[in-house]
Amino acid sequence: MNRTIKNNLENKEDNYVLPFFWQHGEEEEVLRKYMEAIYNCGIRAVCVESRPHPDFAGPKWWEDMDIILDEARKRKMKVWILDDSHFPTGYANGAMENAPAELCRQSILCQFAEAEGKTEINVEEYLWPKFRKNKMEEAMIKKPAQLREFTDNKFLSITAYQSGIGEPVSLEKYIVGNNLIWDAPAGKWKICFCVLTRNMGPRRNYINMLDKNSCRVLIDEVYEPHYKHYKEDFGTVIAGFFSDEPELGNGHLYPQENLLGTDQDLPWSQEIESELEKRLGAAYKKWMPLLWDKLDVKNKAAAEVRYAYMDAVTRLVEKNFSMQIGNWCREHGVEYIGHIIEDNNQHARTSSSLGHFFRALSGQDMAGIDNIGGQVYPQGEEAEIPGPMAGKRDGEFYHYALGKLGASMGVIDPRKKGRTMCEIFGAYGWSEGVQLEKYLADHFMVRGVNHFVPHAFSGKAYPDADCPPHFYANGNDPQYRHFGALMRYINRICGLISGGWHISNTAILYHGEAEWTGNYMLMQKPAHLLADNQIDYDFIPADVFLEKERYRTKAGSILKIHTQEYKALLIPYAEYISFELAEEVLHLHENGFPVVFLQELPKGIYNGDDSILESLQSCTVVPLEELIEYLKKAGLEEIKLSPENNRMRYLHYRKENDIYYFVNEADETYTGFITVPQTGACYVYNAWDNRIEEIEMLESGKDTTRFQVSLEPRKSLIIIFDEPGIIEKKYTEIPYQTEMEELPFNKNWKRAICRSIDYPDFTKEKEVSLPDRLAEEEPAFSGLVQYKNKFYVKDLSRVILEITDAAEGVEVFINGVSTGIQIVPAYRYDISKFVQEGENDVVIEVATTLEREVFKMCGPTMFSPEEPKSPSGITGQVKIHVSRVPMT
Repeated sequence: MNRTIKNNLENKEDNYVLPFFWQHGEEEEVLRKYMEAIYNCGIRAVCVESRPHPDFAGPKWWEDMDIILDEARKRKMKVWILDDSHFPTGYANGAMENAPAELCRQSILCQFAEAEGKTEINVEEYLWPKFRKNKMEEAMIKKPAQLREFTDNKFLSITAYQSGIGEPVSLEKYIVGNNLIWDAPAGKWKICFCVLTRNMGPRRNYINMLDKNSCRVLIDEVYEPHYKHYKEDFGTVIAGFFSDEPELGNGHLYPQENLLGTDQDLPWSQEIESELEKRLGAAYKKWMPLLWDKLDVKNKAAAEVRYAYMDAVTRLVEKNFSMQIGNWCREHGVEYIGHIIEDNNQHARTSSSLGHFFRALSGQDMAGIDNIGGQVYPQGEEAEIPGPMAGKRDGEFYHYALGKLGASMGVIDPRKKGRTMCEIFGAYGWSEGVQLEKYLADHFMVRGVNHFVPHAFSGKAYPDADCPPHFYANGNDPQYRHFGALMRYINRICGLISGGWHISNTAILYHGEAEWTGNYMLMQKPAHLLADNQIDYDFIPADVFLEKERYRTKAGSILKIHTQEYKALLIPYAEYISFELAEEVLHLHENGFPVVFLQELPKGIYNGDDSILESLQSCTVVPLEELIEYLKKAGLEEIKLSPENNRMRYLHYRKENDIYYFVNEADETYTGFITVPQTGACYVYNAWDNRIEEIEMLESGKDTTRFQVSLEPRKSLIIIFDEPGIIEKKYTEIPYQTEMEELPFNKNWKRAICRSIDYPDFTKEKEVSLPDRLAEEEPAFSGLVQYKNKFYVKDLSRVILEITDAAEGVEVFINGVSTGIQIVPAYRYDISKFVQEGENDVVIEVATTLEREVFKMCGPTMFSPEEPKSPSGITGQVKIHVSRVPMT
């Protein structure tokens, strides 16, 4: 038997969950209680979140860490540590507040002036540009003193160009005192003032990601003190450190669409100057305005400069920040994890992110992403769903790129060992409960994510308004036990999809460099089509061809990257590509490997001779709307659904055995046939109930097996191909709709309620009929709802209890014995072994979210701006299905 399945069945599953445990300086009793609460959820690790703590790396911090580590040792838990006192990572515990200017962030900014004939301009006006706060920054930065002022502004270059003349003219020699005095040749000219300044951006007291010594400050101020205090725990109790959304920090807070060419300052450092000189030559400075303006020269010049700049920026981030910290951690026996901001394609941009997803996480030991604040949402693939974090929401990115972006790096980068972490659940608001959380967990697991950081456990007095929901909530969370059941479900599935590799026939080229240099297609455009047609894919960066030894790339008649082997490479439209990529594509093409350019071939090479493009003319070009037809004809469709369905997701994972994991992300049940390219003995692993079940193979051909399935929304199906004879006692779901008798069971219910912290002291008992109208009767109630009734059975072999809908988590007790927790409708319980002949007592307990109670306590907030609409209690019907069909 598959070893992971065997361990799961024996309740010996490994741990893949490490939730944030927020620190505010709570009392020892609270810290110990919370470690117990986390442990009782089946979780065996925590990530200690320092952001709200008043004394990070001070006496109170060490006192609190001593307590947490003591509890972790007793419970054999692992501890991760978020690596800064303020969000995002890079504040270096305040060390940059008074650090030498040369260690602080620096920007390059280009300003333009018109010139015609004799021109005199006061350059001081351009040397000291003003930072103008946006609305978010106005709200966050109340006092001017919060922004450090620097006095080392200087011009990098002053150049002029004229329409139709491609070569900029340097004007520095025309500076007299504070004035530029220049007799411009005939025609209209544009003068470009490129200034280096540290007075841009709202976070000037953060490290400069492009400077090695500046990044070292974070290590000295955070990592080294922890090693000094807990050296003996490194690599045992202390598992490692977590970087949360480190940023380049230019421009404004969390901008939208800040591509090169838009009005923003850009990150800079002394190191980048030498890098640009290597790439562009000694005269690179006069070409810097191309980062904002194409200067009426050929686009290729802009593409060359923009690529050189972004390549230098992201390589310095990789070397100075990501690798420097990662190497320090590995040298000290721990690991380094975390994530950047990926939101709405920000992963390939500056400002709130680090410019290139794969390079930013290069030094980390897991790939990492996050999903908070309403990013992924049921039926949110194309919907305009405004999240609590505001701003534009690109549903196509979140549903078709985010999860696969992380999982792709997890499997192609050997350092990651197949591991991808997702920070999840936070900032959805108190209306988020276990139903949505299960959807989110399945959403990412079926895309290959296999480690999770739930956001968050907070010991602060309930209700903590900081990015809810909060699990346990000092005993106030009605869904605490249901959340624990979900964590065990996650651990079981993550164990199945760890330690091996997933099967995906198609590689899609990461669009980062294409976005920097010209017109481009977002990588999620083809990904959307593939996912909706059950053709799995990975995103790969062009770096896999530049760093073949690192990625263990083999490119010829096959394309193999570490554990992954692909049968086709898709290149989303890119106006410009690199010479090196063109060479590799040509090599693959000449060896018969399918390389497909989408929409058009590139128009230029941004770092070499365009003539190589002639050799690519024989490559395949496919319009986006014809892509699926092409891939199916090429045999790249691995599984088949009949009828087709664009919301069924799957993962084919291979470790000891072949595993097929299906999730229904639609809002309707999928009933049909699934054909997989596998034969042999197989069974269903029910990860929620932790049992194996029989599945009927309708037909098994030479190389395929066909199954009939019925999968309800938000539910999963896991098929394991394993050795014969695994299932000794068969367990099958009887199609009760036709073969079982239904007993009426919606009247004479007695309902009572209680707050979670008062459980099990239920009050306000009254008789109700179902569906219940509790939300109307008790609009401010959050807690547990108890329903009691009786039913009678006689000479029956099998009894199924079904609750068609409830809000949200459900536990059923038959004759005083719990039959388990379920969190997704329809809730079905085989209660055959719990019933007795004659009269039987049934108690159903339903756990609500905390939304209604918190709204009553706090009123409208950022995360709950409107009156609650969430239902409460049993909102459907309860049915008893009976049958004389014996169990086998």
